[in-house]
Amino acid sequence: MEPKPIKGRFAPSPSGRMHLGNAWSALLAWLSVRSRGGTMVLRLEDLDPDRCKPSFCAGVEEDLQWLGLDWDEGGSAGGDTYYQSKRSDIYAAALEQLRKKDLLYPCYCTRGQLHAANAPHRSDGEVIYAGTCRNLTEEERREREKTRRPALRICVPEQEIRFTDRLQGEYAESLTQDCGDFILRRSDGVFAYQLAVVVDDALMGVTDVTRGSDLLSSTPRQIFLQQQLGYETPEYCHVPLLCAPDGRRLSKREADLTLAALRESGMQPETIVGRLAATAGLIDRPEAISVRELIPLFSLNRLPKEDIALRWEE
Repeated sequence: MEPKPIKGRFAPSPSGRMHLGNAWSALLAWLSVRSRGGTMVLRLEDLDPDRCKPSFCAGVEEDLQWLGLDWDEGGSAGGDTYYQSKRSDIYAAALEQLRKKDLLYPCYCTRGQLHAANAPHRSDGEVIYAGTCRNLTEEERREREKTRRPALRICVPEQEIRFTDRLQGEYAESLTQDCGDFILRRSDGVFAYQLAVVVDDALMGVTDVTRGSDLLSSTPRQIFLQQQLGYETPEYCHVPLLCAPDGRRLSKREADLTLAALRESGMQPETIVGRLAATAGLIDRPEAISVRELIPLFSLNRLPKEDIALRWEE
């Protein structure tokens, strides 16, 4: 049997203008696919109506095109199919499939209850849900619904999920101990990232997921959902994050080194690409280079596994 054609994706959340950290992830995802002759999808993960704006969607495409990164499917050229905000019916159908397997239950916990001092937390600060609402009676649920609309959680089994990341190597988590029952639909009706990304990757035929290492711990949950929904699991590659010189993550909210600002300052895209390529170890020193010139130079073996402090001297 011939191997499936490689299809990757860049799936940003359009909650602000792209900064260098976003460009870094997009470049590595693009090179991972193009270096192996694959195709690329652009998907706009605009689930959150309060943070994601149409103008930011347009900005993502403008910034990617300016850098020289292209795609074969999606974005504005692909229509509503490639905007998560337009795919609610698809996510609802997946949710119903899980409901029929008796895996879902309503959760009435407030944010304050979830983040209480005595709540179990992961080492990265994420709350591990204690299962507070899992075994409520129908009477208890009806009483709570009088004052609060519930979120929907999936009940996870005592199961270890293990996979091999193309860069980070072997990774494993216990669903009950390291994750807990997680949300698939928020109390305001917005579908959760974990469900949407799994459904989208499967239905769009994505075989290669290259993304930031901050999402490594999400992968066992996504593999669990893939198993429950009958989907194949793509190959995962979690690349190091590009951080500010003081070690903090670059943030759209703080407008750290946005591509729009760099472009307005007169910087050329080849200069930015060259500096990112040198940071990734793909070239020996920062020098102007196009994204297409990097394709034959790309190798995961040159990438570090740990986050990288950005040095962006003029």
